[in-house]
Amino acid sequence: MDESLTFGKLLLGHRRAAGLTQVDLAEASGMSVRALRDLERGHSHAAQRRSAQALADALGLDGDDRELFLAVAREGRRRARTPDLPRPSELPPAVPDLLGREDDLARLRSEIASGAGVIAIIGYPGVGKTALAVWAAHRLRDEFPDGCFAVDLRGMDERPVTSREALDQLLRALGVAPQRIPSPEAEQSALLRSVVAGRRVLVLLDNAADEAQVRPLLAAGPGSLILITCRQALAGLESARWVWLDPLHVPDAADLLASIVGQDRVRAEPDAAAELIRLCGSLPLAVRIAGNRLATRPHWSIAYLVTQLQNERTRLSSLSAGDLQVRLAFEMSYRRLSPAARLVFRRLAALPGSDFGISSAAVATSITEPDVHAYLDELIDASLVQSSSTPGRFRFHDLIRLFARERWEAEDKPGDRKALSTAVLEYLIGTATEAGMVSRDGLREGGRFSSRREAVEWLDREVSSWLAAHREAARLGWDREVMALAEALFPYSWGRSQGRPWVEMFTLGVEAARRLGSPEEQVRLLNFTGTALSFSLGDNEEGLVVHREALKIALEIPEEVEEGRTRSHLARTLLRLGRPEEALRHAGRAMEIAPRIGLWEGQCMIRNVMGSILTTLGRYEEALSVHREVLAAVGDYRHEAKTDLQAYPVCEALLGSGHALAGLGQWRQAAKTYREARMLFRDNGFHVDEAESALSEGIALREAGAPAEARKCLRFALAILTGMSGMRVVRQRERALAELARTPEDHQTPGAPG
Repeated sequence: MDESLTFGKLLLGHRRAAGLTQVDLAEASGMSVRALRDLERGHSHAAQRRSAQALADALGLDGDDRELFLAVAREGRRRARTPDLPRPSELPPAVPDLLGREDDLARLRSEIASGAGVIAIIGYPGVGKTALAVWAAHRLRDEFPDGCFAVDLRGMDERPVTSREALDQLLRALGVAPQRIPSPEAEQSALLRSVVAGRRVLVLLDNAADEAQVRPLLAAGPGSLILITCRQALAGLESARWVWLDPLHVPDAADLLASIVGQDRVRAEPDAAAELIRLCGSLPLAVRIAGNRLATRPHWSIAYLVTQLQNERTRLSSLSAGDLQVRLAFEMSYRRLSPAARLVFRRLAALPGSDFGISSAAVATSITEPDVHAYLDELIDASLVQSSSTPGRFRFHDLIRLFARERWEAEDKPGDRKALSTAVLEYLIGTATEAGMVSRDGLREGGRFSSRREAVEWLDREVSSWLAAHREAARLGWDREVMALAEALFPYSWGRSQGRPWVEMFTLGVEAARRLGSPEEQVRLLNFTGTALSFSLGDNEEGLVVHREALKIALEIPEEVEEGRTRSHLARTLLRLGRPEEALRHAGRAMEIAPRIGLWEGQCMIRNVMGSILTTLGRYEEALSVHREVLAAVGDYRHEAKTDLQAYPVCEALLGSGHALAGLGQWRQAAKTYREARMLFRDNGFHVDEAESALSEGIALREAGAPAEARKCLRFALAILTGMSGMRVVRQRERALAELARTPEDHQTPGAPG
């Protein structure tokens, strides 16, 4: 068949040969005059099968003429369905140094393999969505032989590209003649579907504004892929899958920096490079800008740029290089928010800490929790706030938090800002203090919490917020509030000695008590600080210094109860330092004072410390007797405890009893007692102590001739300690590994003991 022969030309020739006008032929065939005109002018490739047959009948065609007429119509329809798609691809060039995104490309491939035809890549402004999408499209283009195309939808512009304009661009790129492109958007979308039907095409829709802009462009059929980048979540797209793009991992961000400034400069200043990446929040745009500034200023050291970025008030200004600006990326998203969402966004800057919940957000914004939840949804959709892994928790990227603070200071009145900041601090410190008191003393009538568990869960959940609030309150001179919070949280700190800055917190409390002239509170907080030094940092020497300072003040007041408690702390610390005889002297004096101290306020601790010292001195029977007296007293006076505060003394007494039984060689009984202690530590959330009990249980079982059970306990202890930090944890882990090496192998499946 002649390739140049079109159905329109053939139709025109036969109509003229028959002496018919377009009106005559339209009436004879049942087609419209407009449809005939479009066919003859080439605006339509061919008539549908029934229309072609009706035209052949109306023209009186038969034989070879009829067969050719219908064959050319069929070819025209085929061409309309499968136009020649342009190659090579019309994708924009990919960046040459896109690093650290292999896992994200693997996620994209996984979504494609699972049948996803539309994938939206979302994430913070500046996180590299377009760079990943273009890079992925280049990597995937061999899988789409019928063409790869890209349209910049300019979603952040004052006037984004309309759906009709984008459809026109795509249709032209796909080889559709301009005169064939209809005007109505719905007809353009239908034409796009027909053009790509049955073909494997990849379309990149970059920088989308919203669902309404994108929806008419989702015309690819099975086997094709549409990649969308957008700062909005596009949650309304029915057929889409979503890939959230996180900031780079630190090593990948370091590689990106090295690719810009040179590996030698990064190797020469590794600590400064790591700090630079931290200040950039591992955000690719920020790292790239910092790298470009260094690359164009070869006389600068990385440390010098770090000093510029350390000032939070000028950091965003410093993160600019030419037309690349971190602040501008954030401003574009901020401008598209509703006025109410913009207000919520900037007022959230009043919240300290790394994440926040709905209640804190409501306090900071002065609006109701249901309303603030709705505006948070808008901020999440705009990728200016991210949902935390914990339901109901939210967080800022560090640089976006700085931008929110800038907008808050620029757009809200100083008086309003001060009032909100004060309200937030009062809420966090007041709630944390009450939660600590509930965890220590039990419920208060008319309080915020309905149970001790609820109070402890709030403290666990809001830890970054109340810690930051405590620091800010100390800076502002809120001494009574700082002292009260530090005192209230000491019982909560038990078993949570790792990973929390207790030394800092209790030290701030000591300083506040000193300024307030409160010597008794100063003694208590010094003892809390010394305990934290030993348990959190493993620094028993410094802990001893602090406890001796506390004893000096207690003797000067004088205050016998505080003296007894302090001598107990001193004795425990001296025992850990390997000085049991000296520890015994302090413990003996504490035992004399103990009857004048409440059971739960110190007696149990003093007696347990004495039992531990006696065990160390080899006086096992005496030690066992002391620990059993504690257990008996707790049983007799359990009803007097305001909360389950007796749990820790009972745990300590059980653990101490186990050590005394082990000293007596009663290994089976020791293992049973360690197990009781382990279960009670576990039930009350004291996981480091739980690991210590499991470790001791494993040793006792080994000595009792049960190596298989022993190895299970030792492995269990290691499993608990894995991922924890702190000197105490490190020492326990080393000991567990050593004891496991000493325990004979078994052929049983390892697992958690009982």
